[in-house]
Amino acid sequence: MLPPEWLIEKRTEIASTNSELMQRARAGDTRPTLLVAQHQTAGRGRLGRQWHDHTGDALMFSLGLTLEPVNWSGLSLAVGLSIANSLDPQQHLGLGLKWPNDLWLGPISNARKLGGILIETAVLAGAVQASRYVVIGVGINIHAPQVADLRMPAVGWAEVQAGASTDSVLQALLLPLVASVQRFAREGFAPLQAAYAQRDVLQGQALVLSNGLEGVGAGVDAQGVLQLDTAQGRVAVSSDEVSVRLGALA
Repeated sequence: MLPPEWLIEKRTEIASTNSELMQRARAGDTRPTLLVAQHQTAGRGRLGRQWHDHTGDALMFSLGLTLEPVNWSGLSLAVGLSIANSLDPQQHLGLGLKWPNDLWLGPISNARKLGGILIETAVLAGAVQASRYVVIGVGINIHAPQVADLRMPAVGWAEVQAGASTDSVLQALLLPLVASVQRFAREGFAPLQAAYAQRDVLQGQALVLSNGLEGVGAGVDAQGVLQLDTAQGRVAVSSDEVSVRLGALA
């Protein structure tokens, strides 16, 4: 279990666990908090995308805590790596990471999305510049959502691990995740770079950025910044500038 100073809440329904904890932080409530929801009516993903869920079909939670990391860059990658290591520690199940915040399952030719991560921060009044309240939102499909307009095919963890439930998945990943986030605050992303490379589904793949730039994925650097080899040379790609999709393979 989490240390006693953590507030643990479970809601049957909520608009968004991330939005709730961000609102609390801005109102001055910065307690370390785990907020779990069975259903979100306004769940969000990166770049404002909608998160689809039905009660019991997905694990949805947000962690809120104050951090003062060496460098904020790479936090979503550290979170994804921790989750992947908890669910597929031997890498026998094909759980990979799609920069900067998605969990994919299966070979790249027919990969399906298992879940995603949404990280938001609030600057605290009177806090030192590097200190912020960070909200780490995680959504993991237990059963694949039955939605026609998904950006890519989805998969549920119950297809991989018989009997998987929201409670069992949360229990498997929660404490290692908190420890990983605290380690990230102390050491940054650099010590995780090699381990991330082992699960990087974009490495060596033809990619197209949302700004039209094309190239081949060349991994991430010590700060978790995507590297793209283009016709003009290697380019560093910041996650707040573009989105990435697979291009046509030669």
